[in-house]
Amino acid sequence: MIRADKVRLIDPEGNQLGVIGFKEALMKAEDLGLDLVEVAPNANPPVCRILDFGKFKYQQSKKAHDAKKKQSTVQVKEVKLRPKTEDHDIEYKLKHMRKFLEQGNKVKVSMIFRGREITHTEIGMEILNKVADEIKDDALVEQEPKLEGRNMSMILTPQKSAKEGKKAKEEAEQGADSQE
Repeated sequence: MIRADKVRLIDPEGNQLGVIGFKEALMKAEDLGLDLVEVAPNANPPVCRILDFGKFKYQQSKKAHDAKKKQSTVQVKEVKLRPKTEDHDIEYKLKHMRKFLEQGNKVKVSMIFRGREITHTEIGMEILNKVADEIKDDALVEQEPKLEGRNMSMILTPQKSAKEGKKAKEEAEQGADSQE
C-alpha cells in the first residue's frame, strides 16, 4: 500500500516521468491497464513503477530461485577408520575422499577407538597424519586431528588451487596437441 502523497514515477519502458501526485500516477497506470507498484518505499519521495504486478512477482520469484540455485551447499562427508584398518583399506577410503573433495565437499576423517584401543591414541594420530600426508595434493587440513571422547577426527577441505592446476595442465596439454 502506497501512503505517500507524491511519488517518483517510472513508466513501463523504464523512463522516469518525474515526481507527481499519487492519484495522478494511479490514473496513468489505470489508463495503461497496468498496476502501480512501489519499488523503493524508503526513498524520498518513494519510487513507483507502472507494470504488470503478476509479471513482476513472477520475475522476482524466478530471480530468487536462480540465486538459490547458484548458491552452492557444502556437505561434510565422513570417512570412518579404526586403528587396525589395513593399508589397502585406507587406500580405498582415500580414493573415496578424493572423489568427495573433487565434488567440492569437505571430508571429516574419524578414527574410532573401541575398548582398550583408546590407550593407544598415538596409533590413531599416526594414521590420520598419514592420511593427511597422502591427500595433501587434493586437500587442506581445516581442523587438525583432535580427540573427542572415543573418537579422533580431522576435517579436510578441497584445495581450489589443485583443481585449477589440473585444469590448466589439461588445457596446456590440449593446446600442445592442437599445435602438432
